Amino acid sequence: MAPSTDRPRGALAIIEIGAQPFVARAFPDETLFFATVSRRDRPAGVRELGSLGGLWRALGDPSVSLVVCQPTFSAPWSWRHLGRLLFSRRALKRRPALLRAFAPQLLRWRGRAPMAVLDHEDLPVINRNNLFLLDRCRLFFKRELPADRWRVFLKTAHAHLPTARFRRVPRNRARIARLRPLSLGLPLDWEAPPDRSLAPKTCDVFFAGRVEGSSSLRARGLHELEALRAEGLAIDIAAAPLPREEFYRRCAGAWLVWSPEGFGWDCFRHYEALACGSVPLINSPTIERHAPLVGGEHALYYDPEPGALTRAVRAALADKPGLARIARCGREHVLAHHTPDAVARHVVESALNEGTAT
Repeated sequence: MAPSTDRPRGALAIIEIGAQPFVARAFPDETLFFATVSRRDRPAGVRELGSLGGLWRALGDPSVSLVVCQPTFSAPWSWRHLGRLLFSRRALKRRPALLRAFAPQLLRWRGRAPMAVLDHEDLPVINRNNLFLLDRCRLFFKRELPADRWRVFLKTAHAHLPTARFRRVPRNRARIARLRPLSLGLPLDWEAPPDRSLAPKTCDVFFAGRVEGSSSLRARGLHELEALRAEGLAIDIAAAPLPREEFYRRCAGAWLVWSPEGFGWDCFRHYEALACGSVPLINSPTIERHAPLVGGEHALYYDPEPGALTRAVRAALADKPGLARIARCGREHVLAHHTPDAVARHVVESALNEGTAT
């Protein structure tokens, strides 16, 4: 007989609410997942709750150890959300999505278990509609967590940049104490490719990514790479999006993978390059990071000013044994801390252990 989804079973009892089964993929036997969007590409073996009623009952189960919530970008009653749903060509086929988006709102009234929030958005602020989750949770993990954490409230909890008076309010200080950095890490559907760390290097720098309509750093940096190519360096720039296997092959064949920020600083490419045995060259971090890629040990960084990328490329290529060392250390670091399962374990362990030390 198939196991009931009315109640979590296993060593842990976790309920996850979100767009993707992030924790459920790492803890399939201990987690019940409720999807806030209609998708068909979820991994096999994930146990799902099929309705808001089922989620409500599961949240009331006293045996639940942890609730994990991925917030929706906008409130389900907002014009932004309703417009995207109603004007979609598939709106009639996705009618349940309207109700599914209300799932995080149940946490306003239901559930006594500790809660962890996972915010994977590019946005460096916490939207106003998700401030109740910050107040309700034990820990709030945010991918684009500003170095000054107070900036998450810019034009959401505060009308402008949070003032000194706002920062002295006890409630707001408690909110800040709940924030933690969250690694984007490798893609959720990532599967370990063959070890390419010893693949022969066929080019100096490889880049694949959107430039038009993305970060201004990319447009400026692309001009510098094109100038280096004119000087004779082997620069591989993909002219169009690549299949994943081809992307990984070209990463492995490059000494450096240029990985500038896009809409957010953290990027899958940072970690994919290292997993393939190359060294990511990234603009200087603008966020707080979990298990960071240390400059000169796991990655290389350059300043955003014009000419800095060119200087960083030339200096790196002058020490290829050093690049090989960074690639080895960085790959080990990524496989230990930045796989989807490793990040999920970190979230669960941190949330369950927070406040339990004596």
